[in-house]
Amino acid sequence: MSAPVPAAPIDTDALVIGAGPVGLFQAFQLGLLGLSVQVVDVLPQAGGQCVALYADKPIYDIPGVPVCTGRELTERLLRQTAPFQPGLHFGHEVQTLRPLDDGRFEIGTGAGPQFRARSVVIAAGVGAFTPRRIKVAGLEAHEQRQVFHHPDDLTPFVGQRVLVVGGDEAALQRAAALAEHPRSPGVTLLHRRDQFSAEAELLARIAALRTNGRLQVCIGQITAAHAQSDRLEAVTVLNAQGVEAQQPLDVLIVCQGLSPRLGPLADWGLALERKLLPVDVATFETAWPGVYAVGDINTYPGKKKLIVCGFHEATLAAHAARDRLRPQERGPLLYTTSSALLQRRLGLTG
Repeated sequence: MSAPVPAAPIDTDALVIGAGPVGLFQAFQLGLLGLSVQVVDVLPQAGGQCVALYADKPIYDIPGVPVCTGRELTERLLRQTAPFQPGLHFGHEVQTLRPLDDGRFEIGTGAGPQFRARSVVIAAGVGAFTPRRIKVAGLEAHEQRQVFHHPDDLTPFVGQRVLVVGGDEAALQRAAALAEHPRSPGVTLLHRRDQFSAEAELLARIAALRTNGRLQVCIGQITAAHAQSDRLEAVTVLNAQGVEAQQPLDVLIVCQGLSPRLGPLADWGLALERKLLPVDVATFETAWPGVYAVGDINTYPGKKKLIVCGFHEATLAAHAARDRLRPQERGPLLYTTSSALLQRRLGLTG
């Protein structure tokens, strides 16, 4: 049998690395200026830190929006970007970034999509977010078979004995959803202490499930894994009193938060300053012409790590990229309130 033919690289004017609020607004600004855009993110959904870390917590400093959650902000930005139909590629980490002789960049995501872009905008926040793992020997061998981190689809786990580890909203949401299913044979929530962090409504659901016996809560931490015939059957839990007991399971769901890491970006050859990318404040271009950095990943005198500052950086980076790629289009600044061209790109006119 012949080896499968790799998919052809996706050709685009701009590739945005990172789909947090700043990355999504970057895609909007690039699209508004008539550039084709692809967006790639290691997380399984848009939103970056806003969704991964505080999806339902209020944000109060977005201009014109007195209050919204991280999830709501992400949904609004996706709607705003929709007229330009950017390619959205979630669950893929950019591994390589290499300049080509023709001025383009070749970008690879391992086994995922490959790109050839005329410009690249790094909006990677403080790095790629990866799940915090339980550092116990033997668990890693069962990942994606019985051990899962922050899974979105819980359907495969219905009808199985599930142990959910964590004490924040991500863990409680998954534990509650599985415990409420009529086919659930038993769900256990494991946390270091009997205190949980979530909205009042979710805490009330957890309390009700505990009261009616649908959800068991175990206080302690995992110290050992037990497998039989290459199948994980139980873990040892050490409680606050120093007593160990085995907890049987079919599935282990770990929701202990996410931690950022610089990842492959450190190996691309870009100039770094304390793990951040120095930029020109007029264009937000890095030391590589055609590669820009916006949001928490960049650094410059007076830098403030605020979403609103990232929006400003994305706007200037988009104009700089357009001017570099299409110098013939330089001209007076256009406004969405009065420009027929911009309104047409937004789909407001024919």
